[in-house]
Amino acid sequence: MTSSLTRRTAPALIAAALAALLAGCGAQSGGTEALGKKAAAPPAVPKKAAPAGLPGMPPVTDPKDIYAADRPNALAPEVRNFPSRVYVPNTNDNTVSVIDPKTYKVVETIPVGVQPQHVVPSWDMKTLWVNNNRGHTLTPIDPATGVAGKPVEVHDPYNLYFTPNGKYAVVMASMDRELVFRDPRTMNRVKTVPVSCAGVNHADFSADGRYFVVSCEFSGELLKVDTEKMRVVGQQKLPFNGAMPQDVKISPDGKTFYIADMMAHGMWVLDGEKFTTPKLLPTGKGCHGLYVSRDSREMYVSNRGEGSVSIFDFTRNRLTKKWHLPDGGSPDMGGVSADGKVLWLSGRYDSEVYAIDTVTGKQLARIPVGGGPHGLAVYPQPGRYSLGHTGIFR
Repeated sequence: MTSSLTRRTAPALIAAALAALLAGCGAQSGGTEALGKKAAAPPAVPKKAAPAGLPGMPPVTDPKDIYAADRPNALAPEVRNFPSRVYVPNTNDNTVSVIDPKTYKVVETIPVGVQPQHVVPSWDMKTLWVNNNRGHTLTPIDPATGVAGKPVEVHDPYNLYFTPNGKYAVVMASMDRELVFRDPRTMNRVKTVPVSCAGVNHADFSADGRYFVVSCEFSGELLKVDTEKMRVVGQQKLPFNGAMPQDVKISPDGKTFYIADMMAHGMWVLDGEKFTTPKLLPTGKGCHGLYVSRDSREMYVSNRGEGSVSIFDFTRNRLTKKWHLPDGGSPDMGGVSADGKVLWLSGRYDSEVYAIDTVTGKQLARIPVGGGPHGLAVYPQPGRYSLGHTGIFR
């Protein structure tokens, strides 16, 4: 009898117990809210952190404009008292012509090593390094006095860059097919990175400094290099038969790389993060050098093969003007004056230098120099530190 009763009542008892348990849970929750306490919020989903910049790199002053420190005459204390000069390496004469930009006159000619290619401001902006490519040396020049120091032995220094944290100098050893990371002061070798492309020569760094894009002139390729790990992480062939990439420059917003190409006669437009196949924007015959204006709105593009300068508007994402040099010429490498009013370019095949008004495009001067003038440096310039070449400042 008892057993039969248990079997009949057990389901009812279990149902009642479950109902009481559920009611109790509801009462507990309701009771807590009734006492003025809020129910526990669900755990917050952590936001994905923004990628950190290269360790030791000075923070970007404006994320929307990596050139914000390069405004007209915004000279750093280290360079404020340097005399304003234009330093022109004459590749065929093994000299550097020094021009006074106020008079447009050569005021000094400095003997250097064999085949000087570029004059490069050091990361701390206190030294100018002359890249004597076939002499296998770097000649230091003190920009405060204009006096050249003792050459430093460095093999095949076609071009020279500095990592954004100032930790390394990076020698573009073009003929050696190497990227050589060195101490930025002593130039002692730290690490050699062999590359499979030919003619490494120009580069620029990402906004966060974690990688840089390198042009390979003789094989028509691009490299992507991890700055901290010092190794190549990407390589691609440009989609143009006979491509010869030259200067490299990143956009003010840090999203796009532009690579001049003297045989494709335009700029390659590259997404550096994705490192996918870039698109070609025609500019003019022999597209060669790229220089950002002091207000970060425009980029001056030298077309060496037709004696012109194209103007690219970053905001409108298109070419807006073209300036032609009177009597032609071969505008190559250079830089913008500290006040932003004059674009200085070497005339590679004409033994001359051009001074061009950045508002009107008018040629202000045509100055005779030595043979084969190449990567001239306008100095001093605004900015906090130098990434190298003829003056890339951030």
